[in-house]
Amino acid sequence: MLNVKSLGRVVVAGAALFSLLLISGGDASARPQYKKPFEAAYPDLVKKHGTNGKLSCAVCHPVKDKKKRNDYGVALTKALGKKSEKDAAKIKAALKKVESEKNADGKTYGELIKAGELPGKKDAAN
Repeated sequence: MLNVKSLGRVVVAGAALFSLLLISGGDASARPQYKKPFEAAYPDLVKKHGTNGKLSCAVCHPVKDKKKRNDYGVALTKALGKKSEKDAAKIKAALKKVESEKNADGKTYGELIKAGELPGKKDAAN
């Protein structure tokens, strides 16, 4: 039977579990410094492929493992030239630079974006 003491334990345990889920759960963006400029540069893609005005990390990452990148993610990483770049101007310049690069199918990422397609292949993982 629940008394005040055991009810308090249940409440504390529930709050602790909820906190752990809140901290570890969800599909949060680990690198908003890349995601936000991408969404600002390509609002039509956000409208077509986004949810609540935002794109998922799948633009650059084909799987939930954020260490894996698709072909577009690899090209963008190379264009950035530095891991964890935070300079917004350099990120925007890298996005523009990658537009002219071709994927394995011979199309430029800029052509794919203008056609309303996400630039990275979902099945590519590096």
